[in-house]
Amino acid sequence: MLPWKRVLRPLTALLLTAAVAALPTAAHAASTPSTGWNDYTCKPSAAHPDPVVLVHGTFANSTDNWLVLAPYLEARGYCVFSLDYGQLPGVPLIYGLGPIDKSAEQLQAYVDKVLAATGAAKVDLVGHSQGGMMPRYYLKFLGGAAKVDTFVGIAPDNHGTTLDGLTKLLPYFPGAEDVISATTPALADQIAGSAFLAKLNAGGDTVPGVHYTVIATRYDEVVTPYSSQFLSGSDVHNVLIQNLCSVDLSEHALLGLSDRIAFHEVANALDPAHATTTNCLSALS
Repeated sequence: MLPWKRVLRPLTALLLTAAVAALPTAAHAASTPSTGWNDYTCKPSAAHPDPVVLVHGTFANSTDNWLVLAPYLEARGYCVFSLDYGQLPGVPLIYGLGPIDKSAEQLQAYVDKVLAATGAAKVDLVGHSQGGMMPRYYLKFLGGAAKVDTFVGIAPDNHGTTLDGLTKLLPYFPGAEDVISATTPALADQIAGSAFLAKLNAGGDTVPGVHYTVIATRYDEVVTPYSSQFLSGSDVHNVLIQNLCSVDLSEHALLGLSDRIAFHEVANALDPAHATTTNCLSALS
């Protein structure tokens, strides 16, 4: 007998993540926040010379994924920007579904747009889920390393995901992988062992000149095992959020959507010279 609870739990989590991203679409369609968030008149300060570009995850968009983190960083004096990428034809308001290498090209163009508008030499990137992994393609293959100082991945699927073992069932359903690849290429690219991930991780996880931080939670039910999120390299800081606050129960979605303990660690990564201790009290900062 199949372990149905084990199969359905990660699938349900994935669908809930999609729902969370999709529900506020009316607000997204109506307007995009300004006053420092996607405000192209914002000029970086001497204290924070790198604009921050936020990169959403699968099924998300440039507004809903960042309703907490964008204002959090803006209040700390950063120029903050976010993009939509990976839209499929005929699928409105939900992004991050197209081939990831093509999404990286869209990030490349957007970074150039932000640099031109702000006059900055480099940006910092902060991404959630797919958005915490996709920029590595930009850094490695599209010249992004020359334009990025710091890259922070929140719950990124750097080495793919098994969805708590769910993907191991795909070979038992002939044609399932082909359907996924044809209808939602980004999902196929994120399965552990995909050709995309083999290319991305060949020759090492990182590129010289970029500071990497990965923030993960042991309760991640979408990117599994959670340890697969961590990177190897000489300039990498891997963080398990429960090592900073043992009672933090955030799972995959909440870690990127609303976890201020994780966001405090993001702020530390963006400004290590003024980093302060991250702990449970950081939820109040």
